[in-house]
Amino acid sequence: MKLLDILLNSRLFALIIKEIRQILRNRQLIFLLLFPPTLQLLIFGLALSPDVKHLPLAVVDYNQTRESWELVSALKENEIFDFKGYQSDQVNLSQKVQQGKLSVGLIIPPDFQRQIKQGKTAEIQVLLDGVDANSAGIAQGYIKQIVNNYNQKIADVPIKPLITTQVIFLYNQGLTSSWFFVPGVIGLVLTLTGILISALTVIKEKDVGTLEQLLMTPAAAWEILLAKIIPIFVLLLGDLLLASTLGRLVFHLPFRGNFLVFVLLSSLYIFVCIGIGILLATLVKTQQQISLISFFFNIPIIQLSGAIAPTESMPIFFKSLSVLDPLRHYIEISRTLILKDVGIESVWPQTIALLIFAVLILSLSISRFRRQLF
Repeated sequence: MKLLDILLNSRLFALIIKEIRQILRNRQLIFLLLFPPTLQLLIFGLALSPDVKHLPLAVVDYNQTRESWELVSALKENEIFDFKGYQSDQVNLSQKVQQGKLSVGLIIPPDFQRQIKQGKTAEIQVLLDGVDANSAGIAQGYIKQIVNNYNQKIADVPIKPLITTQVIFLYNQGLTSSWFFVPGVIGLVLTLTGILISALTVIKEKDVGTLEQLLMTPAAAWEILLAKIIPIFVLLLGDLLLASTLGRLVFHLPFRGNFLVFVLLSSLYIFVCIGIGILLATLVKTQQQISLISFFFNIPIIQLSGAIAPTESMPIFFKSLSVLDPLRHYIEISRTLILKDVGIESVWPQTIALLIFAVLILSLSISRFRRQLF
């Protein structure tokens, strides 16, 4: 009780209350803390998906037999392709693919049925719009799979494979793409919001001249800086809980790991973001400059983090460079703790990396901030 009284009557507590009141009076800051993180999580979580569906498909059937109709029916009986009807000839079909009206064009030759009846290989031609390389590659895989299934169906003697494979998906049996993206988006939201808010809070003191007034008070430099960090940390922790709640309610994230461990390690990453924000604020003089430099700084962090695309798909140079990206380590922690029933022992390398980033970045930002005070 006595310790609590000392804390409540301390200069640090008075400075914290002052910072909280200043933040609450800043409607722009409250807006940045609540609206963009919610919107980013919902938009990115719903929009970012590797799944390919509803690709427009048209067919030129020069054969027009039961076998050719069954093949077309096999392609139509799923959500992958949207059948747009038959075309008169190959030239018209290729023009529509060229114009972007079709993603897939199928050409069935005149001798399709005869080749099948004679036990020979019947060739079909598939035209794919390769502008979107990802969709084209996935569509090619789907067509091959559908044709293979059709081969099994029409073969007089069922083809027995020499090797069979049993595939079991762990941790995400339904292959829900949002379960991959949303943990990354949570890290992305903390990064964008944390860096910008902490930088704006410090730089605003320079703009309005209140930083010099604080130096005239009996408060020490560490008390001034700590009073700025604590309210921002609490607000960003609230952002984390809001994002986690949305992830659970909207995207049904399982949160199989220990949630308290997740919050603890997320708190460590929040300190990293605050340190980066304060460091950027010591490099510029105005709020306009901080908005520009944070935008320039955040893009490489996000691109190298694996939040949107897996780091495994990056070139070796950028994959190696991503080890220096704190967001990459946090996203690996988030995905592991959210999707797997494991503890901190499974993410200790990433935890140590975040701890090193937090100590180095906060030390550098505090050192520069102190030099600006005196």
